[in-house]
Amino acid sequence: MALAVCLLLDRRSERAIRGLWDRLEDAGVPSLRSHTHRRHLPHLSYAVLREWDGTAVARALENIEGGGAVELTFDGIGLFRRGRVWLVAGVSADLVARQQRVAEAVVASGADLHKHYRPGIWMPHCSLAPRATLDQLPTVAGTVMDVLPLRARFDHAALIDSGTGEVTALETLP
Repeated sequence: MALAVCLLLDRRSERAIRGLWDRLEDAGVPSLRSHTHRRHLPHLSYAVLREWDGTAVARALENIEGGGAVELTFDGIGLFRRGRVWLVAGVSADLVARQQRVAEAVVASGADLHKHYRPGIWMPHCSLAPRATLDQLPTVAGTVMDVLPLRARFDHAALIDSGTGEVTALETLP
């Protein structure tokens, strides 16, 4: 599968996103809550790796100048191919620079960075529904718009194995 370098939410923000997942599930739209291994956490991925050495990646991330918590306001929804629905937020130049440092560090560790996470291409998002159908999109839009805008605070980070859901906390916040 893949390994992701993720920003994770504070308790209040995580409850808000999980509540949105629950509302989607109640409306008949499978969310990230019920996807694959069912251990998904609300997150924002800085980098997704297709091949990696976990020790080398963790070591590379230790050397990144940490920053404080990241605050975003999600104010819309987006769609990727195959029906992946996600929350859209405006981002600061600081967040873009942080992502670039993470991407450069993991590539320098020998990891294979997924093409959608290359600096300049990366589109920050928080996934909601991984496989919404065209018929479900009005339900998704109505459900999400009922709770937006959603202010979120990312205050810790982890490496997350998408195949197993295994979470390895990072000591610093890149």
